[in-house]
Amino acid sequence: MMLAGWRAGWCDLLVNGAGATFPYPIYSKWFDVYSKEHPGIHFNYQSIGSGGGIRMITQKTVDLGASDAPMTDEQIKAAPGMLHFPTVMGADVIAYNVPGVKTLKLTGPLVADIFLAKITKWNDPAVAKINPGVALPDQDITVCHRSDGSGTTYIFVDYLSKVSSQWAKDVGKSTSVKWPTGLGGKGNEGVTALVQQTPGAIGYVELIYAANNHIPFADLQNHDGKFVTASLASVTAAAAAMASSMPADFRVSITDAPGPDSYPISSFTWLLVYQQQTDKAKGQQIVNFLKWALHDGQQYAPPLQYAQLPASVVALEDKQVNQIQLPK
Repeated sequence: MMLAGWRAGWCDLLVNGAGATFPYPIYSKWFDVYSKEHPGIHFNYQSIGSGGGIRMITQKTVDLGASDAPMTDEQIKAAPGMLHFPTVMGADVIAYNVPGVKTLKLTGPLVADIFLAKITKWNDPAVAKINPGVALPDQDITVCHRSDGSGTTYIFVDYLSKVSSQWAKDVGKSTSVKWPTGLGGKGNEGVTALVQQTPGAIGYVELIYAANNHIPFADLQNHDGKFVTASLASVTAAAAAMASSMPADFRVSITDAPGPDSYPISSFTWLLVYQQQTDKAKGQQIVNFLKWALHDGQQYAPPLQYAQLPASVVALEDKQVNQIQLPK
């Protein structure tokens, strides 16, 4: 046992990471495959949420941070030299439980009004107008939302802030907001369960959770006025549409992206890495891993219900990887 401990300490290299729960399945897959391809390199990732990941990488208690929301200017000030690397993409969907309703269309302003408690019945004329032929019941709408701070919430309210001036003014965007109405559930699991158990419910969850639990979700009208179903292809389309205006630091929102095929509540998830590394061997392995994840690793995304990065974004990220500095 002592020999094994000595070997782990001296011959193997451990990279510690922490943060977002949404990308945990793909990161677990990546770390497993990469470690098998590169014996002696190991990863330890704590799936504790975006806020925890930002906090731990800021305090430098981990080597990699992970977040579903880009760091704010204030957070960057506390962690100078932090680089954001988009890794894969996902989507929030508007899941619902309306007896007898198998297909539903919604617009961004309608979703905002529902979550603002301005629309409270499923057969409200505004909902009925864009769903001709659908037998919407005279049933109260029960809003379901996250009770905990999360990147999933940030993506959703970032979108609502773009499509509803009242939402932007009264509620705003953050990983945690003061909800005007509704029931709170912890995690995507909690909101998923609330929607499933509550006739008349509506809630936002990540695409993976809706797909795995066979919950129906609405087609959303996008920036170009087209109704789009959330899918890996429509998420990738949203990112590709924003690639030409991608900021140099990759702290970008791709909600309400232009383009006929773009799904409007799409988002990157990011790995957070310091530009100036302090451990040469570990820093080199982080660089090697990032290059692998941006290229070879992308093939593992679709089977786990994540959208691959567009080639145009990967090309931009390749340049940023080369900016990571290792000690002499």
